[in-house]
Amino acid sequence: MSKVVLITGASSGIGKAIAYFLAEKGYTVYGTSRNPKAAKDGKVFMIPLDVTQAASITQAIQTVLKDQNRIDFVINNAGMGITGPLEETPDQEIRRVFETNYFGALEVIKAVLPTMRNQRSGMIINVTSIAGYMGLPYRGLYSATKGALELVTEAVSMEVKNFGINVVNVAPGDFATNIAAGRYHTPVFENSAYKKNYQMNLDLMDAHVNGGMNPIEMAKTVYKIINTKNPKIHYKVGGFMQKFSIVLKRILPDRIYEKLLMNHYKI
Repeated sequence: MSKVVLITGASSGIGKAIAYFLAEKGYTVYGTSRNPKAAKDGKVFMIPLDVTQAASITQAIQTVLKDQNRIDFVINNAGMGITGPLEETPDQEIRRVFETNYFGALEVIKAVLPTMRNQRSGMIINVTSIAGYMGLPYRGLYSATKGALELVTEAVSMEVKNFGINVVNVAPGDFATNIAAGRYHTPVFENSAYKKNYQMNLDLMDAHVNGGMNPIEMAKTVYKIINTKNPKIHYKVGGFMQKFSIVLKRILPDRIYEKLLMNHYKI
């Protein structure tokens, strides 16, 4: 019997790549988005799910259970980007990114755990970010949402281990997706004290995304994880320097590491 996978945020980018890769490997895949369009090839079942609405999460899970009577893997991929100086970023946008990237993922986890507990099996994979391992200038809010999800995963992993459930993180670096187009970015205000550095960093972020890795690399990693009997808690997928930056943070004094980041981002 084919294993059943539920992927949030599967209409584009990393989520879409994972969905189709797993479908090609023989998994029964349900992808979600807020306004889904039916997959023309029928390989991925697209259903509506808004991670900021509890009723929408419940409905999506019930749809999968009605069709398949089980959920083997949940991939929490839905998310949004946000950029801007903290001082100038609107409060409502700060709350919105946490509702989507952090609280939304938690609600999906909470909603699916009873099913996985009853099955005595299951795996939840949270797509975080290498940016979640460090506070990056003008991306601190995004880093905070992903870093929070990394930490809570460690706790939940211990809480559900004896039910036969694994909870893991996969942290991508820069990938060639449309995240830059879909993120909220605080405007570069003409009279802003941050104008020069912020604009320079916006251009740098876009260049990194445009020159990023192919999302299929994330799909391959997810496929490897779901076929691992005893997976690790943390996985990183990115270029050598992106992954090495996490190692440097562990071993360098704080201010030296900060200086390296400031030099990199030219501030």
